[in-house]
Amino acid sequence: MAAASCDVLVVGGGPGGSTVAAVLAERGREVVLLEKAQHPRFHIGESLLPANIPLFEKLGIAEDVRKIGEWKPGAEFVSDAYDKSNVFFFASASHLVAKHSYQVRRATFDHLLFEHARRRGAKTVENTRVTGIDFAAGERPLVTAVGPGGETLTWRPRFVVDASGRDTLLASQLGLKTANKRNNSAAIFGHFEGVPRRPGEAAGIISLHLVEDGWFWMIPLPDGPMSVGLVGNPSLFKNRRGASIADLFWSTVRSSQSVRERMAEARLIGELTTTSNYSYTARTALGPHHLMIGDAYRFIDPIFSSGVMIAMTSGIRGGEAIDLFLRDERAGRRALRRFQRQVARATAHLAWLMYRINDPVIRFLFLHPNNRFGLRDGLLSLLAGEIFDLSRATQARVLAFRGLYYVMRAFGRRVTEPTAGMRKLEVSAKTR
Repeated sequence: MAAASCDVLVVGGGPGGSTVAAVLAERGREVVLLEKAQHPRFHIGESLLPANIPLFEKLGIAEDVRKIGEWKPGAEFVSDAYDKSNVFFFASASHLVAKHSYQVRRATFDHLLFEHARRRGAKTVENTRVTGIDFAAGERPLVTAVGPGGETLTWRPRFVVDASGRDTLLASQLGLKTANKRNNSAAIFGHFEGVPRRPGEAAGIISLHLVEDGWFWMIPLPDGPMSVGLVGNPSLFKNRRGASIADLFWSTVRSSQSVRERMAEARLIGELTTTSNYSYTARTALGPHHLMIGDAYRFIDPIFSSGVMIAMTSGIRGGEAIDLFLRDERAGRRALRRFQRQVARATAHLAWLMYRINDPVIRFLFLHPNNRFGLRDGLLSLLAGEIFDLSRATQARVLAFRGLYYVMRAFGRRVTEPTAGMRKLEVSAKTR
């Protein structure tokens, strides 16, 4: 059969793919959106950022997300070593565009975005896996896929968007993928009942428990369960001495007093799941007739919950640049190159923190925030995901925070880590 034609073919029906498909379809483009699985499907990454809120409003789905989400007013860092916890409430920073976000079940959230793209006019196709894309010179790309019944399907779009996530379809096919050896971790996670939330206004916060060689996340989900995950450095997993994944997870839970106390009555729902979290990037996100967005282009550690925000921002901005490309190729290429630079700059801010999350100085600063010279507000900007188009004031705050880190490192300030276990977790009034 002859290959079907369309303006844009999007590979991957996650947040990035569904967003770019909705943006282009709403602008009158003929869009085909291919998803390898069937929505709703499980996915990790349930904690969203305040920077997502303007994106929801721009897409017209803010109320829909509110209905399926758990209110998220901030983020908590907990350390047994420092015998301390600290909550960053987003509302405490007047410079943030949004003062809250949501925790969501990703299966429900991703399905919502996928259906939104369909309602906006994109042709959505599920259970269809793309097996290859041929970029023959002088011709439209040829996209080959395997459909639900095992049949071969082909399209010839004017433009291809790779939003395949960590499948990294094009980066792998074109030999552009480069692993980041500065961050090579793995995660064990699951959903649990019986894990208490924080009291009062902090009930919906995400808790990040900083432990030796890694950290735990605790994300309160709608209707009661808690998503709990352990992210560890290679040393944590290499030292397992033949222990199973479950044994490693629970032994690490027991090794941290703060985690152990919260997980004392935990009951696992389903099974524990594992995934590698090694960071990577493609040498370029652009080609003559394609663009990579979200995790298909670049993946960084999930500690700052930035994946969905970066993917959706890329979907909106990338979609606008692609629409221009289809009208005016020369102007569109300039817009696409500008978009790639924006993504690189934005993700560099988070990567800087990610590389240092196990550094005692960074952990000290997370647990002992100070807003002199706007240091805490600069950190809050990063935690809220406001990493695109930073204002001069916010750039100054971020630079001040980074500067303090380097000063503490350069002058060898000793950061002590008490060994006494944590007995009581208190939210400092200074963070409110």
